Amino acid sequence: MESATGTICVLLSFPFIFSPCLGCRASTPEWVALLYYGPFIVIFQFGWAATQIAHLSLIPELVTNDHEKVELTALRYAFTVVASITVYGAAWLLLHLQGSPHMGSTQDVYDQLGVQDVPVFRNLSLLVVGIGAVFSLLFHLGTREGRRRQVEEPDEHSPLLAPATARPLLLWKHWLREPAFYQVGLLYMSTRLIVNLSQTYMAMYLTYSLNLPKKFIATIPLVMYLSGFLSSFLLKPVNKCIGRNMTYFVGLLVILAFAAWVALADELGVAVYVVAVLLGTGCATILVTSLAMTADLIGPHTVGLLSRSGLGLGTRAEAWDADPLPVSPQHSGAFVYGAMSFSDKVANGLAVMAIQSLHPCSSELCCKACVAFYHWVMVAVTGGVGVAATLALCCLLVWPIRLRSCELQAPPPHKSPKPAMGVGLGQDRPRPP
Repeated sequence: MESATGTICVLLSFPFIFSPCLGCRASTPEWVALLYYGPFIVIFQFGWAATQIAHLSLIPELVTNDHEKVELTALRYAFTVVASITVYGAAWLLLHLQGSPHMGSTQDVYDQLGVQDVPVFRNLSLLVVGIGAVFSLLFHLGTREGRRRQVEEPDEHSPLLAPATARPLLLWKHWLREPAFYQVGLLYMSTRLIVNLSQTYMAMYLTYSLNLPKKFIATIPLVMYLSGFLSSFLLKPVNKCIGRNMTYFVGLLVILAFAAWVALADELGVAVYVVAVLLGTGCATILVTSLAMTADLIGPHTVGLLSRSGLGLGTRAEAWDADPLPVSPQHSGAFVYGAMSFSDKVANGLAVMAIQSLHPCSSELCCKACVAFYHWVMVAVTGGVGVAATLALCCLLVWPIRLRSCELQAPPPHKSPKPAMGVGLGQDRPRPP
């Protein structure tokens, strides 16, 4: 249900974001356009988050093995890359078709982004929404959500205690008391800052700092996604060999290598494709691994019995006394993914506001000063945030992922008491000598 609602919100809002403001003119104040586009952006972000959280929360429910979680997350990322490649391929084609009739002295004008490209992005958004609607319909028609299992009534054959393999269900208030929740959240937020901000400012870096034609804003991200797509298939064997933390660290090293190369080179030339491969590979590695760490954090704590008293923890026998209610398996995992997504969106929004407040050009879109500005922005959002992600990873190395609530609330091992003399079954009362 959450996924369908989110899909509808995206379908209804996304085309308006990349279309001209209805009723706006050249003399219309900017705050009017802000009021016009603001609601569409809010609806889109709500729909995108609802769809993403509902989809991610399925991973801990489908598999329990750690390596299978990495494999599912990598496959999900691979199909995300396929969708992104389709978008950038369509963007390159539309920009190429638009620029083909313009030759001669006007060629330089059409090599830069401007108001003449508004129809291109409007048509691209409509194409993306159409393709996404088809695949979303196939997903919702072809996926059947299992029914909640009814709680069995206890009888004389039911065990008094839950099996040793039972896991407590953690509610949202229990997650907020877990240090590991904030450790993984900080790592995921740093990862999303690197991935999202590098994608956001890549177009400005290519067109303004490197002075490349606008077709490169499609080809370079395409190279990034292709390299990320190929590297995602290597993550499962790499995780098996060196583990989660070292896999994430390798991805950080690749991103730091990209940041160092960009910082030291004023002009890249053909090497722009090499740095694109580095950034794409590094972003895919840290994103897939951080999502796998989030799935590790959730672990098996998404299935259980929730008592009406609100405890949500304890054994089956304790749940009987509290009038048990069935709990949806995705609720606990959805809260964790939702909290992670909320934190990364807030952090990305604040980071973009901070960067734009430092923009050196106030009267025009880009002046000479912004050439170096976007150059160092690209270094900061990859290298600077990469250092912060390294510190977050060090916290996980010192204090590994461990849930304290489970250790505190887990029932002690049950030992059957020895029957007292004279009251045991099948024994006679002892006679005095």
